[in-house]
Amino acid sequence: MDNAEPGFRRHPLDAIFSPRNVAVIGASEKVGSVGRTLLWNLVSHPFGGTIFPVNSKRENVLGIHAYNSVSEVPGQIDLAVIATPARTVPGLIEECVDAGVKGAIIISAGFKEIGEEGRVLEQEILTKARSAKMRIIGPNCLGVMSPLTGINATFAQGMARPGNIGFISQSGALCTAVLDWSFEENVGFSAFVSIGSMLDVDWGDLIYYLGEDHRTKAIVIYMESIGNARSFLSAAREVSLTKPIIVIKAGRTAAAAAAAASHTGSLAGSDEVLDTAFRRSGVLRVDRISDLFYMAEVLAKQPRPKGPNLTILTNAGGPGVLATDALIQGGGLLTEISQETFAALDADLPAHWSHGNPIDILGDAGPDRYAETLEIAAQDPNSDGLLVVLTPQDMTHPTQTAEKLVELCKEPQSKPVLASWMGGPRVAAGQNLLNRANIPTFPYPDTAARVFNYMWQYSYNLRSIYETPSMPTGSHANSTQAAQLIENVRCSGRDILTEFESKQVFAAYGIPTVETRLAKDVSEAVKVANEIGYPVVLKLNSETITHKSDIGGVQLNLQTDNAVRTAFEAIQTSVAEKAGLEYFHGVTVQPMIRLKGYELIIGSSQ
Repeated sequence: MDNAEPGFRRHPLDAIFSPRNVAVIGASEKVGSVGRTLLWNLVSHPFGGTIFPVNSKRENVLGIHAYNSVSEVPGQIDLAVIATPARTVPGLIEECVDAGVKGAIIISAGFKEIGEEGRVLEQEILTKARSAKMRIIGPNCLGVMSPLTGINATFAQGMARPGNIGFISQSGALCTAVLDWSFEENVGFSAFVSIGSMLDVDWGDLIYYLGEDHRTKAIVIYMESIGNARSFLSAAREVSLTKPIIVIKAGRTAAAAAAAASHTGSLAGSDEVLDTAFRRSGVLRVDRISDLFYMAEVLAKQPRPKGPNLTILTNAGGPGVLATDALIQGGGLLTEISQETFAALDADLPAHWSHGNPIDILGDAGPDRYAETLEIAAQDPNSDGLLVVLTPQDMTHPTQTAEKLVELCKEPQSKPVLASWMGGPRVAAGQNLLNRANIPTFPYPDTAARVFNYMWQYSYNLRSIYETPSMPTGSHANSTQAAQLIENVRCSGRDILTEFESKQVFAAYGIPTVETRLAKDVSEAVKVANEIGYPVVLKLNSETITHKSDIGGVQLNLQTDNAVRTAFEAIQTSVAEKAGLEYFHGVTVQPMIRLKGYELIIGSSQ
């Protein structure tokens, strides 16, 4: 039965997230097998469609009629889930293509993560799938859950709760841990995806898909390798303007990057480059798994801060110090309390309040003192956010204080308000009140301060999107000329351009540089210097020596022909003595430019 509304055009990934029927290839009766768990999860969480077990050795699997192959299944199949040995998958994908299957999830492992043989299998699969525009998630993945539609095409234990977070993970094992954690924390998902090796469907595809899904309010990602960086960054730049994208990127250290490559078969990528790319794309990067979901919650509940300044309100000194340390270490700042706010606080609070930020309102603070102080602090123009900390002392009323804060924050706020109700059973009711009122509450103040820093970083990242300059117009780049020059260098056995060659590449792309000309001998150097005009600079031209100054290869402010002759001979002699004459290939001659400015070093990697 077609669930689509009349005139509704299904997205290609709907075959995976909202299938009308599913074929399980490799369905099994064997207890503990992936094939059995997959089938059981689909059967036990009805999604409103038909399930077709495919097993050539059995007539029935879990009491459901089984088919020898996909080609025998009646009607068109939306989704095939494959859990068979890697070597069988190319042939099965070909059968799926012939049967008109629109989407596939390849659970099987044993592809590029094991080496060249696996890469060959992947290429076969991809070629067959693309010939029919079939979309594939995996291989080497846990599968896909769509809690809002009821589909559970995974071999995990249990089904994720429905909610508004789209979760994408490159690690299947981490998916199961997050799933277990989500039950305890009551976190719900609009999609729960183990993306695996990203043979076909990648980060960009899923970000675009979840970005268009009105039920998804935030996208959180566990990433080990970025894969198609252009796809990811393009999708992220577009979607992050309307909903948060929060990433934990493993592989910051060389050891962790190597570990990631060993089981995904992908390179982790330069961490510094990725950090910058994330920021310029509006993506928020965090360092803890818990922070992924903290930030998804906080950004959905509270306004974003306009700056890094946090005001901390507490009834105890120690927690305020902890919060301050976390704030400053993470790049945030303590609000410098304005004179007007200070005067108002001084008039309202007991004489022994802290007279600074953190605002310590003392251990006997009751609900009214908390509310009055928060109201004053919130009006300070220097403050970008507020953190309210409560410790359960004898005279403290955690629940009543929470009620006061909820009442005060009923009206829409221009600044985020976070809370930390520290303790156990005595503060539980207050924590629940605050959370239900969309005031994010944390067990420890340093966690709350860290979250505020992330909020500000996210706001700052979004600014970067708007600040990114547009591509220059009227450019006449000659990429063919640049590519030919680089290819000539490679053919000569080199992987580094000389300064002169680098400037030729710049020229091919219309990037202006200082005039630079080659001279192979003394007389040519003098001739070129006269054509350029004095004063000039001579620099070593070498295909192997990059740090010219270290070897005496730079002579500045040359005013005469004799000075050029002397400088040429000095460079040649210095190179011969310190490296060998074979490394001397003449000099470059440039005009001596006297401008005050900065030296800029730019690098890129691919």
